[in-house]
Amino acid sequence: MTTATTPAQNVAAVPRVDIVLLGVALASVSLSAPLIAATAAPALAIAFWRNALAVGVLTPVAWFKHRARLRALTRREVGLTVGAGALLALHFGLWLPSLSMTSVASSTALCTTTPIWTTLALRLRGHRPPALVWSGTLAACVGVVLLTGVDLTLSPRALAGDALALGGGIAAAGYVLLGAEVRKSVATVPYTYLCYGTAAAGLLAATLVSGADLTSYDAGTWAKLGLLTLAAQLLGHSLLNRVVASLGPSVTSTAILLETPGAALIAALWLGQEPPVLAYPALAVILAGLALVVRAGRGA
Repeated sequence: MTTATTPAQNVAAVPRVDIVLLGVALASVSLSAPLIAATAAPALAIAFWRNALAVGVLTPVAWFKHRARLRALTRREVGLTVGAGALLALHFGLWLPSLSMTSVASSTALCTTTPIWTTLALRLRGHRPPALVWSGTLAACVGVVLLTGVDLTLSPRALAGDALALGGGIAAAGYVLLGAEVRKSVATVPYTYLCYGTAAAGLLAATLVSGADLTSYDAGTWAKLGLLTLAAQLLGHSLLNRVVASLGPSVTSTAILLETPGAALIAALWLGQEPPVLAYPALAVILAGLALVVRAGRGA
């Protein structure tokens, strides 16, 4: 019988290396939105290639070091992992197109509303999040609103992009929750290998149905796809999958909100998208909200 995951997992005994890895993961995923916005390829194709290339990199490790564990996966573990991969594909399939319809800051912010949906889902599953988890989650999301609220009325196209990004955030919550469940018994590499493989298969089907070009790119575009795979997928998502086992879904999903100011600042430096005046106060509010969620975990 498995122990139920608490809404804010006790982080007092979390290895320091996981805190460092979380920081690396957040820095890496912050590159995602600016890189995608700068890559001259269809959104669904970008989503497919970042997962497919990651699977290619992981294949030797998975088959030479983790083959026995892959073969020993239970039906439940496979089902949950495939479900997480399908939600990851949905997350990318909704979020990436939004980046060409609204600003990088708005798209990233709305997509990272994940902790709200994570906390609500945990509550629906019968868990009772401590008051600090609710307070921290809401505070962090207020920081997101401070950063992006002015962008929500730009145009009908921007509103549609915002809606897609929000849907991507909801899908990401399911991905984080299922991943946290699988990671109780499955190591990072077997889980990410099967999860990314599932996501790549789903995104390939969506790309082919849409008729998007998958291969006719110049060298610079392929280089950006490689960098996106290395930074956002292999370092970002894979390290988040690593630390969710010790930090829990509430802390991990709340920490992902830090991607928003990170992406906005990178977009300002690289793409010339001027960050909002409230970018730095918003970062402070998001950090304060995360601190409350972490504190709740220490008291759990």
